[in-house]
Formats: sequence, C-alpha cells, structure tokens
Amino acid sequence: MELSDKVVWITGASSGIGRALAVELAAAGARLILTARRENLLEELRGELHLPAGRVSLLPADLSRLDSLEDLAKRATGCFGTIDLLVNNAGISQRATAVESDPSVMRRIIDLDFFAPALLAKYLFPVLAAQPESMIVVVSSVVGKIGTQLRSSYAAAKHALHGYFDSMRLESWRQNVRIQLVVAGFIRTDVSANALQADGTAHGVMDRAQMSGMSPAKAAAGIVKAIRRNRPEVRIGVDPRARFALLLNAVWPSMLIRVMRNARVT
Repeated sequence: MELSDKVVWITGASSGIGRALAVELAAAGARLILTARRENLLEELRGELHLPAGRVSLLPADLSRLDSLEDLAKRATGCFGTIDLLVNNAGISQRATAVESDPSVMRRIIDLDFFAPALLAKYLFPVLAAQPESMIVVVSSVVGKIGTQLRSSYAAAKHALHGYFDSMRLESWRQNVRIQLVVAGFIRTDVSANALQADGTAHGVMDRAQMSGMSPAKAAAGIVKAIRRNRPEVRIGVDPRARFALLLNAVWPSMLIRVMRNARVT
C-alpha cells in the first residue's frame, strides 16, 4: 500500500503507539485524522507534526460511548471526504483478578477494547470499500493469543478482536478492504500505569517489563512497514519469552498452562 496522500484515522492518538504512528505516517505523506479523549494532547501533537494546513484534523472523542460511534464515523469521513486506512489503536489494560473485578470495570474494558474498534470498522466499512485499496489496522496484544493472570477482561477483549477481525478479513477481501492485526508485546508506553484495577482506579505503576520494552517509535515503524506490505498479522515488540509462549500454546498448550501458573505477573 502506498501511503502518500492516503487519509488515515488513528484512534488513541494522544500518546504511545498512536502518537508514534501519527509521526511515522505524517512523514510518509499521509493525511491524518487524530482521535483521543484529551484534546489538549492532540493539539500538542498537531503542533509537533508541522503539517501544512489541511493535512491533519483533530476529532476528540470518548470511544467508550458506543452509541456515539456511528455519528463519529460520519464526522471522521467528513474531515477529508473519505478514509483509506482506519487504525484502531485506543484501548485500556487491566491489573486485577477476574473474581475481584467489578462488573462495571469489566464492561468498561470490553467496551473500549473490543466493541469500539469492532463498531468503528463496521460503520466505516462502506467508505473503505469504496476506495481502490484500504485497510483496517487493529492493535492487539500477545494477550489476545494467550491469557495471563490479572488480565481476564483485557484478554477476553483482545481474544475477541482476533476472532472478529479474522472473520471480517474473510468477508471483506472481495471489496479490497485488508485487515491487519498487530500482536504487540512490551512497548514502552503508559499502558500499565493507566490499567484499571478491580475498582476502576488506575494502576499507577509502570511495569518493569514495560519500561524495558520497545520504543513506540520503533513499534510504529514496524507497523507502517507491515501496512506497506499488506501483512495480515504482525508481531511487534514480542520478546523471546513471549515468542516461546506463543509456540508452546500452539504445540503443547497443557505445558503452557503449567508454565503460566508460576509466571511473575504485575
């Protein structure tokens, strides 16, 4: 896929991978629609991109308001008259056991991490299908392949993403809408600090593995390279332990369960 002059809508664009993708895609010549809850951070990002007037549009929104997403998709399309690439990046993690987690917290995670990207893809699909080539990029996680402790609702949402978008990929190829799932490992973002505890408060701690993970800029470069190559799935920032766990899950799942029981998880 050639990215020059393509219209790209990025959710969760105010920080982390989303912000780095905005920088990378701007450098590739794309026109950007940037969405996040915090408009001040989007304004800050727009200033850093140094794009000419008319090359970037800000669309602040709370994606957990599912009943607003159909209108949001229409507003996004109106920014440039079309959209070629949707990057479903917004999401939130978890740091609590399944039994302890309040149902409202479970719902909040699943709404934002699964229903929001699924609905945006659904509502935007006719616009994408009208383009000669288009793509939906979904930022998932290793936890979308393997469940782990303290991540039950997060793992449920990410597993659901894989099932939903794997199915959508098989349904959409005739319309030339490509689907790419990004299996992210440890990326140096605030995802652990922002993760929800059992009562819905922020975890507030940067995990050690997160701190030593891949930089968002390097992750974004890898994702953009995979977009250009139309890869259906790409692993980014997946360390050797996670790669081994993914292999073990495929060939010896009962052994993986035994290994994961004793894994140090924060």
